[in-house]
Amino acid sequence: MRDAEERDSTTPRRRTAGNKKRASGESSIYRDEDGRWHGFVSMGKKENGRRDRRHVSGAKRADVVAKVRAIEAKRDAGVVDAAGRAPTVGEWLDHWLDNIAARKVRARTLESYRSTVRLHLRPGIGHHRLDRLQPEHLERLYGALSDKGLSPASILRAHRVLSRALRVASQRAKVARNVATLVDPPTVKRPETALPLSAQEARKVMAAAQTHRNAARWTVALAVGLRQSEALALRWSDVDLDNGTLSVRRGLHRVSGQGLVYEEPKADRSRRNLALPAQLVDALKAQRAAQLEERIAAGPLWEDHDLVFAQPNGRPIERKSDWRAWKALLRQAGVREVRLHDGRHTAATLLLSEGVHPRVVMEVLGHAQMRTTTDTYSHVMPALGRDAADRMGSALWD
Repeated sequence: MRDAEERDSTTPRRRTAGNKKRASGESSIYRDEDGRWHGFVSMGKKENGRRDRRHVSGAKRADVVAKVRAIEAKRDAGVVDAAGRAPTVGEWLDHWLDNIAARKVRARTLESYRSTVRLHLRPGIGHHRLDRLQPEHLERLYGALSDKGLSPASILRAHRVLSRALRVASQRAKVARNVATLVDPPTVKRPETALPLSAQEARKVMAAAQTHRNAARWTVALAVGLRQSEALALRWSDVDLDNGTLSVRRGLHRVSGQGLVYEEPKADRSRRNLALPAQLVDALKAQRAAQLEERIAAGPLWEDHDLVFAQPNGRPIERKSDWRAWKALLRQAGVREVRLHDGRHTAATLLLSEGVHPRVVMEVLGHAQMRTTTDTYSHVMPALGRDAADRMGSALWD
């Protein structure tokens, strides 16, 4: 700080050779009639274009000088809080969602963040001043959410969203620390993997599917384990029937306010090229021929989205409609009811049971890590271990 200007309230300020006019933007310190010291620091301009000056006060001049220098240091370092009162947690969360998260995350993820903030974070801690948020506020929030019946997974999701927002606030010196890092979030147990269909059950499902539209939709699920979003977004341009390959490049999702949207996979490994069984290639050829007939029948009503699996007018299939078709198919096939995602588990389990290396199964499924594959399908590993032991016995002793 340049030499601060000091003016005693009982002595009028005169401009002399030793009392030069203060430079524009220079801080000032003076004492009022009651003997209290005040300091003003110029911070530049506010968003509305008006001059932004910060005020501090104290009983001693030395205290005010220290405060002024601290503000100047933050100003010179480019770390300046907005003029006026500090924002509340709710106000900061809104700013983070609209101006930071919205530019970094996918639309479906942003929708999830907004829902968590609206339903859980704003009502619970949104009224607190951001710079006064304490770990105990979070602990009470999580306890209240648990008492309302919220699952540990949902509370953990709220904790993670809040922590991301507070991390940015900490990086911008709006808070001294990210208090979310000081709180232990709920522990979430890994959900048990539902039993996949057996090979016999899978055959029954595929046989029953032959009487349905888009029969190959279920063959794709059971043979190569596509996720629902991946199968519904699959284009004919992604399929090479001559070489028997299929490329996964996107997924279909419904986003609030936007409708159905296509999104690229979040993980690089989810973008993958798959070799297809010959029987699946034949099923896709039959699918293409059946779709061509539907296209001719629809005439001008047909909407060309290049989708492999579509409605009779070419439009995308809704996830809920796809789910209902799966349930109806299971009932017709006379097999037990399992989740649609268990078709993916079925593909993985059958591959592992046939001796396919877990690394290859990982690539087929598009898992980001080998651990995901081995942990998810640990129920298959003991049988593979026994098979490996038997093979070693044959190699060394037979």
